[in-house]
Amino acid sequence: MTKNRSTLLDKTNASPSTSDLRALFNGRVIAPDDPRYESARTVFYGGIDSRPSAIIRVADAGDVSRLVKLASEHGFELAIRSGGHSTAGFSTTEGGIVLDLSTMKDLQINLEDKTAWAETGLTAGEFTAAVGAHGLAVGFGDTGSVGIGGITLGGGVGYLVRKYGLTIDSLLAAEVVTADGQLLHVDDQSHPDLFWAIRGGGGNFGVATRFKFQLQEVDSVYGGMLILPATEDVIAGFLAEAEAAPDELSTIANVMPAPPMPFLPAEVHGKLIVFAMLVYAGNAEDGERAVAPFRKLATPLADMLKPMKYPEIFQEEGSGDYHPVAASRTMFIDHVDHSVAETILNHLKASTGSMAVTQLRALGGAMARVPVEATAFAHRKSRIMVNLAALYENPAEKVTHEAWVANFADAIRQSDEGVYVNFLGDEGEAQIRAAYPGKTWDRLHQVKTKYDPTNLFRLNQNIHPA
Repeated sequence: MTKNRSTLLDKTNASPSTSDLRALFNGRVIAPDDPRYESARTVFYGGIDSRPSAIIRVADAGDVSRLVKLASEHGFELAIRSGGHSTAGFSTTEGGIVLDLSTMKDLQINLEDKTAWAETGLTAGEFTAAVGAHGLAVGFGDTGSVGIGGITLGGGVGYLVRKYGLTIDSLLAAEVVTADGQLLHVDDQSHPDLFWAIRGGGGNFGVATRFKFQLQEVDSVYGGMLILPATEDVIAGFLAEAEAAPDELSTIANVMPAPPMPFLPAEVHGKLIVFAMLVYAGNAEDGERAVAPFRKLATPLADMLKPMKYPEIFQEEGSGDYHPVAASRTMFIDHVDHSVAETILNHLKASTGSMAVTQLRALGGAMARVPVEATAFAHRKSRIMVNLAALYENPAEKVTHEAWVANFADAIRQSDEGVYVNFLGDEGEAQIRAAYPGKTWDRLHQVKTKYDPTNLFRLNQNIHPA
């Protein structure tokens, strides 16, 4: 082992060989000659076909530090993968090495002070189920297979956003391997500049190996799926009610053609609907009252709202073979009135994609009460987050669907010019600056220069060092 390591570290400006890597990382290396390679290199979104020279499923922070040092010394491209859900495909690399955190799933729950240390290979669903057994929760997103690493570093907007804020609002500390291979404990007192930056600044500053979260008491909730016909009145009314609702209620409204679900009448299939998910973090009686205005917007096509344990809201996901290809945009807007609703419906009808979706999330509540300067997430005052997407199968149609989604975004753009970094594709520096406007960008630039001066961590929505 010592000989192999010495030999490897002497090979400046050359990528380590597979045999060297396998000697260093005790069989946790997946190379193109491994039968696991095709599965291991596949990320969540389709249309991404990168072939890394190796995928290393690190076992602990020591492995992470060792691999980061190798990347720094040898100059090979390093991709960091938690759950593999990067819209832009930053979870993988063409010819470089993937640092895969997926086997790092240790979770230490402290019931006395209601905190948890969680390794970043855990998914949101795994973490939620484990702490949910104790009637506790952290607000992640809305998809169980997402890795907690990426969603936390970008901010984290999910089912508890109005009651308990962003994921980062529950983050107490982290352990981060920086570009020099050091493992740092970061919190408000230790490396506070780095702790500020990782709360919203993404993977620019190092590899987060563990997070310490404050757990919230969330046992049973009232919520689930509510499907309504999509009209201008329903869409505008839904957003008005969502913004006026108590903080305990967070909602996601997907305006889309009705899929052929067995509980929907056949005559509805293909027609535009509001496919909504609602979560009231409180007792069932109060939850019933909170969702009543939504039920009154129109006769529901499906009403599955009920009391449930919070982890149940993370629906069973489809096959691991599902890898959607989409043209998409993310943005914030100030309001949804009848005119905006009409524009949404018209653009969805005009799409030639296999599926077109407009997702609307009313924000506010606890998220908005945190000062903007407290973290690197700069959009505390944004009112409504919008995601637009057209799914398609034929790569030759990409230009058509990209033009559709770009025109759609322009048609509903309002005064809020921000974007949410976790939903941002590979769209260029202007959009990254929209995610981190003004003083936020300047401060992140300083932290990046301090902790990653050579831009080793560049497969992300990248903030260049000086």
